Amino acid sequence: MPNITVNSRDSSTPLGMTRITRRQATRLIGTATAGLMLPIDASRGQAKGELLAMLTRTIPSSGEKLPVIGLGTWRAFDVDLSADIRRRLADVLSLFVKLGGRVIDSSPMYGRAEEVIGDLTSTLGIREKLATASPSGGGVFLATKVWTQGKQSGIQSMERSMSLLRTNRIDLMQVHNLVDVNTQLATLQEWKQQGRIRYTGITHYESGALGEIEKLMRSQKFDFLQINYSLMEPEAEERILPLAQERGIAVIANRPFGSGDLFGKVRSKQLPGWAAEFDCRSWAQFFLKWIVANPAITCAIPATDKPRHLEDNMQGGIGRLPDAKMRRRMAELVSSL
Repeated sequence: MPNITVNSRDSSTPLGMTRITRRQATRLIGTATAGLMLPIDASRGQAKGELLAMLTRTIPSSGEKLPVIGLGTWRAFDVDLSADIRRRLADVLSLFVKLGGRVIDSSPMYGRAEEVIGDLTSTLGIREKLATASPSGGGVFLATKVWTQGKQSGIQSMERSMSLLRTNRIDLMQVHNLVDVNTQLATLQEWKQQGRIRYTGITHYESGALGEIEKLMRSQKFDFLQINYSLMEPEAEERILPLAQERGIAVIANRPFGSGDLFGKVRSKQLPGWAAEFDCRSWAQFFLKWIVANPAITCAIPATDKPRHLEDNMQGGIGRLPDAKMRRRMAELVSSL
């Protein structure tokens, strides 16, 4: 595995892919936009002083609502928990909950991420706090994946994920990158009937897999689809996202910053003044609001291991969203860079 600096702006980038780091992005964007990130208090309406809640979307198969911004764990949580790292990641998770987050997505493919999430959420008592505070009583929404060949191997993988996450029930279990998808989906349906998982799903990170995904959406029954979708990779909106709405499938958007490449495109560029029309004050919020403004998207999952970046990301799910005309304007701006 190449030694790549953690990019805390993405959750599902394949091994070996070159990415721009968040630190590099901040340097490239420059001081012109450095002051555009909102502090926690920015979620308060300036006119009336009220606290603005995170926007939510409904899971079609159940009616349960989820916040539109979640937390990915690729690379950011695949770490050894030294005291300093533990403290920083604990701050990230605590702030995530404080700002209205619920969905935490992981995978056996992500090294130690499941173990780290299980350790920290258990130690911090986050699940219990969220279960009490959440209107749905649902607490943290844990999503992970099965990534192996064969029925028994899949069962063993899911059992291990539960153990690492320190839970007896997973909210969402997904077939990672469609590996042995029919075999694993059959097991997922069995586990759902048994109450061991609440929702089933499939994932992939390559646009080249969209054809196979479409076939599965038409032939198989599952609750969630996780795919790459961003201003850098919008291909899914042509056929997949409309089909998801038609078939009643929730959609999680991974790689919301195009593996970090979007920050490279806006290097040294000031955020346009018209971004304020949809309560946007940073490029990260610009990219996230474009995604979640699509009604087919249930949740976007940027990853981060830094509280400041987490805070910025969460603002992408607060306040007004761009309408269809504005989204076209946003896409035109980015494509022109």
